Amino acid sequence: MEGDGEGEGEGASAPPGAAALVYLPDGSALPLPLEPPPGPTAAELLRRLQEALRLPPTAGEALALWLGSDLLEVQLKPRHRPLRLVRHWPELLLRFSLGSPAAIAQDEPCLQLRRNVFFPKSRELELQEEELLRLLYEEAREHLQGGRYPVDPPEAAELGGLSCRLRLGPFEPEQHTELSLRPLLAELLPPGPPARWGALFRRSRSPGPAQRLLDAFARAPGPEAPPAGLYRDFLRRCHGLPGYGCAFFPGAIERPSGGLLGRGGLRPVSVAVGLEGVTIIDPRQKHVLLALTYPELCWELVGAVGQDGDAPPGQDGDSAEPPQLWLEFDGDHEGAPVNRLLRVFSPQAELMGALIECCIEAGRGHARGRRGPARRGTGPPQAQPGAQAPLRRQESVTRPRLQRLTTIDYVQDGQELRRVKPPRRSGSFFSRVGGGSYSPVVGGSRGAGGAGPEQG
Repeated sequence: MEGDGEGEGEGASAPPGAAALVYLPDGSALPLPLEPPPGPTAAELLRRLQEALRLPPTAGEALALWLGSDLLEVQLKPRHRPLRLVRHWPELLLRFSLGSPAAIAQDEPCLQLRRNVFFPKSRELELQEEELLRLLYEEAREHLQGGRYPVDPPEAAELGGLSCRLRLGPFEPEQHTELSLRPLLAELLPPGPPARWGALFRRSRSPGPAQRLLDAFARAPGPEAPPAGLYRDFLRRCHGLPGYGCAFFPGAIERPSGGLLGRGGLRPVSVAVGLEGVTIIDPRQKHVLLALTYPELCWELVGAVGQDGDAPPGQDGDSAEPPQLWLEFDGDHEGAPVNRLLRVFSPQAELMGALIECCIEAGRGHARGRRGPARRGTGPPQAQPGAQAPLRRQESVTRPRLQRLTTIDYVQDGQELRRVKPPRRSGSFFSRVGGGSYSPVVGGSRGAGGAGPEQG
């Protein structure tokens, strides 16, 4: 942020000509003048952006200001003051990131105009303003190219075909060929999951990426289609992708402790939280591990600063272990219904919990709160014995891979909880040293959002 000197108090005057650079989804930046500290609010800056870009009034609902870097991304509330948050950015990184002291000292956030997490998808398809749709398209395409959204190759080709249509104009068979599109593959198709060893030595009969992209380009709407309609078609296809419209948080889950090497440890994951639910994504393999809507889950924040029942660092607690977000959902174990618990380790678990609560309170999830028991029959549909899904769907990256999760399964046995095949651990999951006991049925004594900072 230009003109933001270090060590200035909030009562100090801003340097003459101080401005904030707001980065747009297409990569360009727009300078906006700044008043003396504490500076304008996010709502005031957003209104100035709307005027400068000549956006319609609905842009104030569809878009929001974000403050982000490689270590932390935060959507600002209308009353937040970006200049003040920039001054306290190192403190936020110490609390919500695993960055080293050197990385934190060198980290510099930037102000970004991005999609509002709380803007419903249904309203997005009602937008008519071409410039607003273009900004939403550019952000969706950036996240797609960055690998945030798991997508199957056929759907990736269709999205790439629409991008070709917007970038190169209507399809011309004589001009647009597989050879001409090949240099653009990295810009038009998202990166796929790593190839398996068997695929490296097996000759595939399916069309290559360039041919799939060319075929999709040929199917794209012709010259009569307006750009606004093409942007809307692209966004409509993105609505079916896991994580679209969500805020993303880094985290880790426990690896299954089986196999030849018997290795456990933690698996890095990306946690997408939005209006509809929570999705756990493997960022390396680029596929979905778990997808739950709010009626399908209970959640609890454990180990965050100020959580009731948590031992403070140095008092029988493990200060090196990051906070955890516990997700409870219905499952199946050898044909019998069970409850499952998944632990997500992340320094940003507090932000996840706060955003989950905001989404539930916004009325986009089910009214069932974080303390209600997981009801039978509300979980994701289980595969019926003997039912065979199409082979393509079995290999889909958007289909949850529950078998790759290390969960803690239990059943209700009278008034007690009985574990089902407990994993090998030195301590009991249901008794935490130095803190109060946790009942996964009735929840803890306090929810995440009550202790978490403002988010969203």
